[in-house]
Amino acid sequence: MHVEPSSTTSDLEEAVSVFVQHRRRLFGIAYRVLGSAVEAEDVVQEVWLRWQKTDRSAVASPVAFLSSATTRLAINVAQSARVRRETYIGPWLPEPVDTSSDPEVGAQRAEALEMALLLVLEKLTPAERAAYVLREAFDYTYPEIAEILRLSLVNVRKIVSRARKHLSDEQRESVDTAEHRRLLNAFVSAAQTGNVASLEALLTPDAVSLSDGNGMRACARIPVLGRARVAKLAVYRRLWPDADVVWVDANGRTGAMIYRDGEPIALLHVAASKEGIHQVMWVFNPSKIAAFIASRSRFSAAFWPRIGWCATTAV
Repeated sequence: MHVEPSSTTSDLEEAVSVFVQHRRRLFGIAYRVLGSAVEAEDVVQEVWLRWQKTDRSAVASPVAFLSSATTRLAINVAQSARVRRETYIGPWLPEPVDTSSDPEVGAQRAEALEMALLLVLEKLTPAERAAYVLREAFDYTYPEIAEILRLSLVNVRKIVSRARKHLSDEQRESVDTAEHRRLLNAFVSAAQTGNVASLEALLTPDAVSLSDGNGMRACARIPVLGRARVAKLAVYRRLWPDADVVWVDANGRTGAMIYRDGEPIALLHVAASKEGIHQVMWVFNPSKIAAFIASRSRFSAAFWPRIGWCATTAV
């Protein structure tokens, strides 16, 4: 006997379809606010659970509902994450994501994705960060942002303006993708051969090196400042003997994943302007390296078991 699928199953299939359609955007919002792919995934999963339990027939705009839920949850997580990061040992860097399949990570524009900018965004309050991200990366209107953040239109305009000014005071104009890769390749080549003079020539006088290891041995626990010191650190940190370098797409730019004995031990990322490389970022924290590698399959079938499991338990 033929049995028609239940309306509950049909409704849930529609919920999955709508959610998957917008999932890249939701992850992109959460990641830019949090600077962590793992935390962003947790936010997106929580939004999925809420979407399942919501009376979707009363939702006029699914994307507005999902974006609002994602932003508010991300702000809440960011507020608690700030406390945790105060106990982080040494410099904290954003958790890089692989952007080989999605160079913009779900955004309409790729702004607020580069590692250096995400690091500066950390200096804003979570609400300022969210308002800036929604406006600059996802092109939300000021009234839409005001509704999402539950703030007045005037207040939102002030927040975005203040965030832009703060970021413009700290950011330098980046080189294009090809020049960025050329500089990184030259930096790695000089570091591998121990050519300190060549390294210094690539760096700006005020260059800074940041090592994210959360207390790992041999990781600098304070920023290393100045062209000469940054160059010497790149050579003498003993990374290069018997190491292999693999080029990766990280946060919309080329990065260098360094392997030894087949295991990834560091991810190198740089920020550069027309004057040269002014920021060298070393990610040594094993959990962040693992998260980067896992991020390559973010929008593949890997997510389906999580949705399927939740859907099964909800029916």
